[in-house]
Amino acid sequence: MKLHSLLLINLVICLGVGVLLVGVHCTESSSPPFACDSSDPLTKSYAFCNTTLRISQRASDLISRLTLDEKISQLISSAASIPRLGIPAYEWWSEALHGIRDRHGIRFNGTIRSATSFPQVILTAASFDAHLWYRIGQAIGIETRAMYNAGQAMGMTFWAPNINIFRDPRWGRGQETPGEDPVVAGKYAVSYVRGLQGDTFEGGKVDVLQASACCKHFTAYDLDNWTSIDRYTFDARVTMQDLADTYQPPFRSCIEEGRASGLMCAYNLVNGVPNCADFNLLSKTARGQWGFDGYIVSDCDAVSLVHDVQGYAKSPEDAVAIVLTAGMDVACGGYLQKHAKSAVSQKKLTESEIDRALLNLVTVRMRLGLFNGNPRKLPFGNIGPDQVCSTEHQTLALEAARSGIVLLKNSDRLLPLSKGETLSLAVIGPNANATDTLLGNYAGPPCKFISPLQGLQSYVNNTMYHAGCNDVACSSASIENAVDVAKQADYVVLVMGLDQTQEREKYDRLDLVLPGKQEQLITSVAKAAKKPVVLVLLCGGPVDISFAKGSSNIGSILWAGYPGEAGGAAIAETIFGDHNPGGRLPVTWYPKDFIKIPMTDMRMRPEPQSGYPGRTHRFYTGKKVFEFGDGLSYSPYSYEFLSVTPNKLYLNQPSTTDVVENSGYVSVSELGTEFCEVKKFSAIIAVRNGGEMAGKHPVLLFVKQAKAGNGSPMKQLVGFQNVFLDAGESTNVEFILSPCEHLSRANKDGLMVMEQGIHLLVVGDKEYPIAIVA
Repeated sequence: MKLHSLLLINLVICLGVGVLLVGVHCTESSSPPFACDSSDPLTKSYAFCNTTLRISQRASDLISRLTLDEKISQLISSAASIPRLGIPAYEWWSEALHGIRDRHGIRFNGTIRSATSFPQVILTAASFDAHLWYRIGQAIGIETRAMYNAGQAMGMTFWAPNINIFRDPRWGRGQETPGEDPVVAGKYAVSYVRGLQGDTFEGGKVDVLQASACCKHFTAYDLDNWTSIDRYTFDARVTMQDLADTYQPPFRSCIEEGRASGLMCAYNLVNGVPNCADFNLLSKTARGQWGFDGYIVSDCDAVSLVHDVQGYAKSPEDAVAIVLTAGMDVACGGYLQKHAKSAVSQKKLTESEIDRALLNLVTVRMRLGLFNGNPRKLPFGNIGPDQVCSTEHQTLALEAARSGIVLLKNSDRLLPLSKGETLSLAVIGPNANATDTLLGNYAGPPCKFISPLQGLQSYVNNTMYHAGCNDVACSSASIENAVDVAKQADYVVLVMGLDQTQEREKYDRLDLVLPGKQEQLITSVAKAAKKPVVLVLLCGGPVDISFAKGSSNIGSILWAGYPGEAGGAAIAETIFGDHNPGGRLPVTWYPKDFIKIPMTDMRMRPEPQSGYPGRTHRFYTGKKVFEFGDGLSYSPYSYEFLSVTPNKLYLNQPSTTDVVENSGYVSVSELGTEFCEVKKFSAIIAVRNGGEMAGKHPVLLFVKQAKAGNGSPMKQLVGFQNVFLDAGESTNVEFILSPCEHLSRANKDGLMVMEQGIHLLVVGDKEYPIAIVA
């Protein structure tokens, strides 16, 4: 029988994923799509199906069998099937920012109808708990593989995490990020990626992927739509100094330590060059310097912008050629498929460049096991629907929400409220009975919802509720009715803040205050209440609540971000003392006047001559509503430096002595890797819980120069760890520090340098000096 006839006989339709395939690869709606079915005699002749060969050999064999049209069909996010080779269609675009999202490559239309919805990333970051971040990534990775095994996923590449720096408080997508600090963002990236991809917490090069993570958006992307400027045309003017020590480090960590298999280039231009067209960024830096060996995808329709909007390329064919030769591999959207063939025919793009991109793409699909035969007989094949929304994962979602909640004010120890003595409770505010708001953006259908109102009702039977506002925008407020409700209760909890109508993708804020009449509602209710009220804020970006911070009528303030499916329970447990809060702010909360600073100004460092105050806790010199790292507890914690060895560091390298003596600093690269490794030192800190409640507590270690200058940060985070201490318990925490990494700064050329002088290790109110001498 001819091959063509045999293929026709074997044509089947996989109803579960809605694609036309060849070979008996999908026999029922719940079967996952895969290639190289061992029961198909045709596949035995294909080297790309031979799992005893190296993946590079297999991928090269597959590419060699493709026609130019077939090759081009694989360069877009919705890659076509190749029926004659038994290769199913593949969807590169799936989302799993803080749980699986129900779009693109994912469908909740089968056995699995929901997935665990963890807190939005900004709140998870507030836990400063890297192992928690890893466990969340691990849980999401398990649930994504379960979706695939159930035939409800057309791909296993997930475009998360978002590790851009939350540079400006108005950014609508800041909620998706781990905050403003590059160390936190980098550590989050490493932890999440290792968890999702099936690596260990400590890390190691993983050949077989549970799922594929993609760090985004590379690079200096943190403006969506502000006044008349949008992300599609914005040219971010960034100094080499700021790139080196702020914008790039999270991506470097993601690649070098996390071993992410995906990287997304951003819409915007940086210093005149579109990110997806930047050879220095994609090939020289990511692949060359950092060793990235995965696939690079454009943000959606970003390739079309290179010609159609940004005018960087002279024609669509030029745009396609530029991005592929820059190192990009696959485009979200159909622009490459539309123009790549004509780019080849016009000799602007070589077929070998397409082959280069395909090698990266096919390699990732093979590492996912999608060319190894029936995935149910392979690693991760036993992950079933029972592992989605499992008790373990839902408990983890609650733990994550608890760990992130930040207590910002607690006058006269108003909190925790007494469970026995609180006989009546008024719960007021437009977010009080919120459900969808708890999730933030990029969320899918959760396993369940627990609103703040429901959580509080579980503690107090006599709970009264009033929304106070027509919605979060609060253009209309029923203040008198809300006040009447408040007067009847022993205690009042106000649940206010923002939602996705106020901050989201494609929508940056224009101010930093609570929307509409929210402030008026809060102050009126607080004035009428019998006792000082509790204010709970749901929001991703910071809000200027100076009025509440200074009001004696507002006793306690909790920031709960967007706390996920179990957020209402976590808020209630915190208010009534079943959880001792330990979260710390991962961003600076600026005053409302900060909006005078253009959002387009990318400079991190202040400029005293012009009055520019700088950005983030590392450089910002202006007034703050709350600081990065702020966060109270029901227990007081104290610290002592027990040991720092050594406390003096000599830069007495023969090759650098003259340089140090003449300039006062030396390049880290000149010191060399051996010097940097040998000079690592230990700092041991004693931590004590001096309260009456057990609690989880993040220990944040900073460093600052006694005499900062030359663009040095005022203070920078160098490490963090979590401890759990019973009442009165103490423990020791050890940090291993590298002077080349933790005591260096970026100079104006973007080179890391170490300076002579006194550096201070800082934890809480304790400082320890370290001298760097020539």
